[in-house]
Amino acid sequence: MVAISSLKADGGRWINQPEKYLFEDNTLRLTTEANTDFWQRTYYGFERHTGHAFGFTVSGDFTVQVKVIANFSHLYDQAGLFIQYDEAHWVKAGIEFNDDNPAIGCVVTRQTSDWSTGVFPGDPAAFWMRATLENEALRLQYSTDGKTWPLLRLCYWPQHTSCFVGVMACTPQRVGLDVVFTDFTLVDPTGKPLHDLS
Repeated sequence: MVAISSLKADGGRWINQPEKYLFEDNTLRLTTEANTDFWQRTYYGFERHTGHAFGFTVSGDFTVQVKVIANFSHLYDQAGLFIQYDEAHWVKAGIEFNDDNPAIGCVVTRQTSDWSTGVFPGDPAAFWMRATLENEALRLQYSTDGKTWPLLRLCYWPQHTSCFVGVMACTPQRVGLDVVFTDFTLVDPTGKPLHDLS
């Protein structure tokens, strides 16, 4: 796989391109639009594939990492990583605002969505996300400082011919979350053991 060391328009593509965005100095800045989300049926019953995502088509295993900067303040404000095979098979992971607090969480969707979430231990205004796909296992990690990477989720992700790998931001109940994605890398898997938190 050709290593990608920044978010830039060349070679990448949008899922639901927002009206306001800017690529500058290896950074993507965007402002979310209203009623944007990724979700499939579970509990709420509705299907939404309106969230903003920018990324790259990847064949084979990978490690993707990014720093996210945003001021989460409204119910379901969210931003982080997005990995997709098709509209019924995808994963999103990052900060999502719920129960009056920014929480760290993940949604894995295989026809229907699940949701795991918990208290974020750091400053949610700036955090890091990492995902590694290796041997059909997808490992999702987060970091409060860009140095230590606790495990967020380990799930089965079957081998596909290719998939979309990138970043996402959504605001299901408002418009206007400003998000900055920076320090983006997309490379071959790191090969680190499961409990290596570096």
